[in-house]
Amino acid sequence: MDARAAAVIRVDAIWLACEPLDMRAGTETALGRVVKVFGEARPHHAYLFANRRANRMKALVHDGIGVWLAARRLNAGRFVWPQEGSTLALTRPQLDALVLGLPWQRIGEAGVITSL
Repeated sequence: MDARAAAVIRVDAIWLACEPLDMRAGTETALGRVVKVFGEARPHHAYLFANRRANRMKALVHDGIGVWLAARRLNAGRFVWPQEGSTLALTRPQLDALVLGLPWQRIGEAGVITSL
């Protein structure tokens, strides 16, 4: 994470929702989906959602005071998004790979690739 953003937003856990989210959703709708899928929005946790085509992603972060909603769009390609299951927990290296559109499932601890 960028050092300037790290000073503002602390993220202790990263969660990925497998079911698509309509990218027209605003903060309240995304927060409602977090509560529905994860049961609650915990402080210092980030919740990630993608659209059906997996070329857009939204991240909702609860910073302990309020919530932040950020969006990312890939100009080419798609995010590697799981199709099965309801939620997954990601590590920081996996998140870094995911937002670049790389196969994050292959990244293990300390950025070690564990499978082909």
